[in-house]
Amino acid sequence: MKDRFEFVVCEKYHRRRVDEFLFDEFASLSKMYLRDVLKAEKCEVNGYVVNSGSILRQNDFVEIELDISRETAMKPQKMPINVVYEDRDLLVVDKPAGMLVHPTHRDKNGTLLNGLAYYLRMNGGDTRSLRPGLVHRLDKHTSGLMVISKTDRALRLLTGKFKKKTVRKRYFALLDGIVEKDFGEIIAPIARFHDEKIWNVHEDGKYAESRFWVTSRHKDRTLVELEPVTGRTNQLRIHCAFMGNPIVGDVKYGGKEFVRMCLHAGELAFEHPETRKFMEFTSELPVEFK
Repeated sequence: MKDRFEFVVCEKYHRRRVDEFLFDEFASLSKMYLRDVLKAEKCEVNGYVVNSGSILRQNDFVEIELDISRETAMKPQKMPINVVYEDRDLLVVDKPAGMLVHPTHRDKNGTLLNGLAYYLRMNGGDTRSLRPGLVHRLDKHTSGLMVISKTDRALRLLTGKFKKKTVRKRYFALLDGIVEKDFGEIIAPIARFHDEKIWNVHEDGKYAESRFWVTSRHKDRTLVELEPVTGRTNQLRIHCAFMGNPIVGDVKYGGKEFVRMCLHAGELAFEHPETRKFMEFTSELPVEFK
């Protein structure tokens, strides 16, 4: 059930973005959900629909319609989190396979963001100003490196770098069969098949490009390094299957059953949003691959 909330903007939020205002007023709701509400045009300022970047002024009248029952989505939960790097602006974590990145309607607990909310509460103090922000995502069954923002400013700047494709991401995948070429590119458009509720190659889909390099060949499997040039949903999984060599354990796209899906985000490099220092991180190949 949705409720309507009304606010008069105080001096503190004069000339601040409307999304920043909402993040503070509804700290227990996920930022993703609040952004979706703004995109759905469920927020008005002085009677006019606004977007995330709209600037507020003192005494503005804000009205928004929210499902407040979703506030448990970001409930802090104690769980092991492998923090590779941390400073006042961001964290780099190594996510295990099998863990959801963010809560969903079905799974509100046990996600990476639940764990990070607890971690920041215990190590960062005021969770109203320090909260985990998703810059990018990994599938539940994909392991590896992710950068997480700790402030709204870091989130905006890092998201911009991903959109401009100045971030380097490399994955390792164990594929069924032998890949004959030492390297190459896969170009195949991807679309969502609504009847089957699955993403896959379709001639009317959006342009999608991936690159691969063979690392080693084995009896009936190939270890490859992958780079997603574009960022479509399930792109690497779909492109490997399209090439005829699905990822081991990726049963959804034709891979043979295994203890896990063998896709790992092993390299991540980006310019720090504040210091502008170029940072590079690597993660060892999971033991299941070996």
